[in-house]
Amino acid sequence: MPGTAPGMSGQSLRWRLLRAVFATAFLVWGLIAILSYGQARHEAEELMDGHLAQSARLLLALIRDNESHLADLATRLALARSSEDRPYESPLEFQIGRADGSLLLRSEYAPASSLAAAPGYENIAHHGHPWRVLTIAAPSDDYRVQVAQSIDLRDRAALEVASKTVLPIALISPLLLLLIYFSVRRGLKPLDDLAADVAARSPENLKPLARRTAPREVQPLLAALNRLLARLADALDKERRFTADAAHELRTPLAVVKIQAQVAQLSRNPDDRQHALKQIVFGADRAARVLEQLLRLARLDPLAELPSAGKVDLGELARRLLVETAVTADAGSVHLQASATPLLVRGDAELLEIVLRNLLDNALRYTPPGTKVTLFVQRRNGDILLGVADDGPGVAPEELSRLAERFYRGRDAHAEGSGLGLAIVQRIAELHAACLEVENLSGGGFEARLRWVGSAGVP
Repeated sequence: MPGTAPGMSGQSLRWRLLRAVFATAFLVWGLIAILSYGQARHEAEELMDGHLAQSARLLLALIRDNESHLADLATRLALARSSEDRPYESPLEFQIGRADGSLLLRSEYAPASSLAAAPGYENIAHHGHPWRVLTIAAPSDDYRVQVAQSIDLRDRAALEVASKTVLPIALISPLLLLLIYFSVRRGLKPLDDLAADVAARSPENLKPLARRTAPREVQPLLAALNRLLARLADALDKERRFTADAAHELRTPLAVVKIQAQVAQLSRNPDDRQHALKQIVFGADRAARVLEQLLRLARLDPLAELPSAGKVDLGELARRLLVETAVTADAGSVHLQASATPLLVRGDAELLEIVLRNLLDNALRYTPPGTKVTLFVQRRNGDILLGVADDGPGVAPEELSRLAERFYRGRDAHAEGSGLGLAIVQRIAELHAACLEVENLSGGGFEARLRWVGSAGVP
């Protein structure tokens, strides 16, 4: 039977269940045995007390008819004693006398007790052993009969009766335990089948586990495992695509660096050599930008929530970014449109600054010189907006839906870039419960923004 796997400290569910069931069964059977034993012993003692009363009344009837032949009666009663030691034939000792306490007849081993005692049952000691004694009187109160039994012999007889009552429980218990064991083993077989299914799978097989034949109690576990497998498959798929795209993007600048290095190595013309060296630096910068963006995405992808969330004033963030960002004269002019009142969202200021830097960099990189760029923070129709707009040529309408795809730069993009900027913005927006929106403006130009719907982003 499978148990705990090597190296694991967890206990087997089967053994835990069996121990609990066995302990409960033993407890119940023990209580039943104790109650049955006590009840059987009580009934046996009641039966023997009844036997004492019947014997006493029989002796009383005999003595009234045989008072003149008491010697013969004593002999006949002595011969009636059993010579064998049987638990259900406990020797009966007796005394017969008158109401005044005078003794007429007694058996050989009868305990000495006053015949003048009040009628009824009592326990006495005789030669260091307890005895059960019953005294009865004739209706005319002229005769007294006293019968006695050894309590030790009565206990032995009662124990015999009680033991035979409990014995069937003791005999059937092993069979019941065996049936419980096989029932638990059969009941937990779906778990063994599930474990075998998971163990037999290869790392490439991330298909959902079958839930049709699983018991109802295992359904939540299977559902959670299937969700985990789906997330794992999605993560592996993204990793494969990410690795392939990264290799493709890095191949070009590295190839350029290699070619230009060979040109610089073989060129005799100083101007050609200097141009090749500039191209090497340019290719290295491009590869460094791609790597920086890749590392940023690699850090953002595994996050399920913001690493450091707090209140962020978007207007203050935009103003600080404009102060820190150096804009060249031929890149165009950047303006800020910010609400007079603070617009607060719950988020990570560092990540939101990355959003603004990427949007601003895209606007300056992919628009003609002299283009007007507007960095805006505003509330529109109850929603909070943070974004960048320009009055450039815009983007082909069929490409709008693909701008946030990784490594996608558009057919008409001539500026150098990795195609990861908007992908990073999209991921940061997801972490902030915001939506990334891109559109061509009706009057010309392009706008990319983050939207917090209603009060979704307000702390």
